[in-house]
Amino acid sequence: MHDLQAWVFDLDGTLTLAQHDFAAIRRELGIPAEEDILEFIAARPLAEREQLSAELDAIEMRLANDVRAAPGAAELIRQLHESGRHIGILTRNLQQVARSSLEVIGVLDCFAPQHILGRAEALPKPDPDGIQQLLDSWSVTRAQAVMVGDFRFDLEAGRAAGCRTCLVHAENQWPELADWHVVDCRELMAQLTPP
Repeated sequence: MHDLQAWVFDLDGTLTLAQHDFAAIRRELGIPAEEDILEFIAARPLAEREQLSAELDAIEMRLANDVRAAPGAAELIRQLHESGRHIGILTRNLQQVARSSLEVIGVLDCFAPQHILGRAEALPKPDPDGIQQLLDSWSVTRAQAVMVGDFRFDLEAGRAAGCRTCLVHAENQWPELADWHVVDCRELMAQLTPP
């Protein structure tokens, strides 16, 4: 883990405290409980797709005002940035929401604007498109990279991209997909700090 040069992070639930109540968002948008929100919207006819996308964007912008840093997240990002590692964001949210969230938690200055990818800049996870874009822009091999997130889509995207994966969650629900498991960013930072 100490040798990894490229770190791709999910945002909500990883660097920020999870605040998206996906069941409530589905209800507000009229999306069936078992459906993935982005996949459902993408499959709708154009007019409905545009309307649902606009409503989802508004929900995310509203939630962005209440974002809070996950334990150790800001310190971890600063440490990686100051050590010269490549760091990027890959989120299924809007890029604008990601930028706002990173500003609120005090680390927006650690990220180059082109290294913050939302759903308009890359195919949504679990597709590896965003990870591949970032690795190409950094000229870094998959073996030097890790995808860090709190959900299986993050891990599946990392696996599909051929890089390492780190699950940040209280429980390791997907051991077959996670190379590493930590409870939070504080624990991850501790693993990176030499004894």
